[in-house]
Amino acid sequence: CWYDCSNFSSIFIISAIIVLMSIMTARTLLLLNTILYLRLVCVRMNFADAAMASSNSSRSRGSTRRSFFLKSSAAVVLASSPQPASANGKSRTSGYAVQHTEREWAYMLSGAQYNVLRNGGTERPYSSILEGEERDGVYHCAGCDTPLFESSAKFHSGTGWPSFASGLSGVEVENVNPLQAGFVGAELRCRSCGGHLGDVFLDGKLFVNTPAFSSGKRFCIDGAALVFKPIDGSDQVVFGDISPPKVKTELPDFLSPPKITPRS
Repeated sequence: CWYDCSNFSSIFIISAIIVLMSIMTARTLLLLNTILYLRLVCVRMNFADAAMASSNSSRSRGSTRRSFFLKSSAAVVLASSPQPASANGKSRTSGYAVQHTEREWAYMLSGAQYNVLRNGGTERPYSSILEGEERDGVYHCAGCDTPLFESSAKFHSGTGWPSFASGLSGVEVENVNPLQAGFVGAELRCRSCGGHLGDVFLDGKLFVNTPAFSSGKRFCIDGAALVFKPIDGSDQVVFGDISPPKVKTELPDFLSPPKITPRS
């Protein structure tokens, strides 16, 4: 053979790495550099632990490693996870058509609506009445009444939050790289007021026999950010910050306490 297989494999691997680095974004490279740096530091700490084994107890070494592991894990999570709007530099007010001061927003919205729309909070799963809503209609923004989702795109994902396969033009999707969009999703906002709605994930193919299977996306929305307006002719408007009614469950007969007949 006129060439060395090992050298050829090394050249192929290096070429593949160069091609991948050329198509990665700066955020992805920052994440990879962080992971490689932490791996290098961990290796160095292992050598340091071995050298100090004669003077340090195993308990103190375990404590040091646990502390380093927690700090390094937090650094990786912060580098890879989506940040709030105030952290990524984009305001929720400037550049949007609907403008209000934070004091006005706090007066206009309920506590749950303000926490989601203006603070970017996340509600508890199954805490919104809209998760179980199945009527035909349109879901609007609770802050500015912009149409966001149609009922035909809604499906039950089992996550506890209202889920949709697609959004209307009033939904603004955060511009992120494909790696982040695939693993941690992208933030969704109202295009008119900048209110936080939820996140979109690229796992729609997991939900067979739903609209998400066709779109390949799952719009995971906080119900408190929505107001549902049915098209059945009724004027009833459903606010998503309302909790669903509690279902009274009855015990089976063999678990029910015995009935006691009072003396007459």
